[in-house]
Amino acid sequence: MIRFIHTGDLHLGLQFKSAKFDSSRRRLELWDTFERIVNTAVENKADFLFIAGDLFEESYFTYRDIKRVHNTLYRAEGVQILIAAGNHDPLSRSSQYNLVQWPENVTIFSSEKIEKKEFCDRNAVVYGYSWDSSENDKNLFKDFEGVDRTKTNILIIHGDAVSKDSRYLPLDIQRIQSFGFDYIALGHIHKPDIISDRAAYCGSPEPLDFGETGQHGIIQGTIDNGITSIEFVPFSRRIFVDTTITLDETLEYMDILDRIRSCDVKDSLKRNFYRITLEGKISPDVELNTGDIAEALSSEFYYLEIIDRTRIDYDLDALERENSDNIIGYFIREMKSRDLEDEINRQALYLGLDVLMKGRVGR
Repeated sequence: MIRFIHTGDLHLGLQFKSAKFDSSRRRLELWDTFERIVNTAVENKADFLFIAGDLFEESYFTYRDIKRVHNTLYRAEGVQILIAAGNHDPLSRSSQYNLVQWPENVTIFSSEKIEKKEFCDRNAVVYGYSWDSSENDKNLFKDFEGVDRTKTNILIIHGDAVSKDSRYLPLDIQRIQSFGFDYIALGHIHKPDIISDRAAYCGSPEPLDFGETGQHGIIQGTIDNGITSIEFVPFSRRIFVDTTITLDETLEYMDILDRIRSCDVKDSLKRNFYRITLEGKISPDVELNTGDIAEALSSEFYYLEIIDRTRIDYDLDALERENSDNIIGYFIREMKSRDLEDEINRQALYLGLDVLMKGRVGR
């Protein structure tokens, strides 16, 4: 039986330039997760560790960084580690991969064509391919002759099995599966996706931003007498949570804070990244300031970002009476003459009143 762990898209060295959270700390957490994955492969006595591209960010990686990768993998001498470079860590002439002498248990696949490495002691053949640039539209399998089905056959590749017009190595996954691979370890798509019992995207083991919500982790699997079994294993230190809370005009300011802190259990609040969008109507007496809310709850959340899309619940008739001889009254009468069932007109009304009433300062 063959035991393996499949990972990829770690993006070690990523700068998180546009992030509002602590980018230095997050970079360290990516390293920690990489080292935990390697340690898990050793502890679980995995035969193989597959790294399906984008192990690091070539633009920001240093010699010290690649030495750290080398030293981490060196300690896993009992595990065969196979790397197929991707578009962020391409195996070009100037690649960081070329700066160190890799231990015997580490294989980095060629960027010229699909390469294979045989492991006779396990009756296994592992195929792989590395990128050599940031874009790739090669038809790698045009002349592929298939596999020896008397052996266990595994493919590691970084590419796009979603879009046939992709600039990032489009893959016809059904055709590739027809060649008879026992497992296809895919990289590039950051959301984990088990395509079949013999093919999967591992996803990024640590999510990188709010576009990567939900659980992230690794794929663990076995191949025994031609039967492949795989499972997704949550592994990330943190997750990104992007959620919406609907408010109504009956809620006071403290009620709104309670709604926000009730979006998840306390342990999760202290561990994960949260982006919370507030929507619905609020009382004119409640002033929402997203910065103040985040500050008020800072001791309860690891990271909290608030987006305010609420509208003040104005009493239009009362406002019109109270402001019959000024611009507010004129504006209300003009908007009432339009179709307020129309979403655009309704939004224009609320936005205009927000400005005119000056009741939304700092929002």
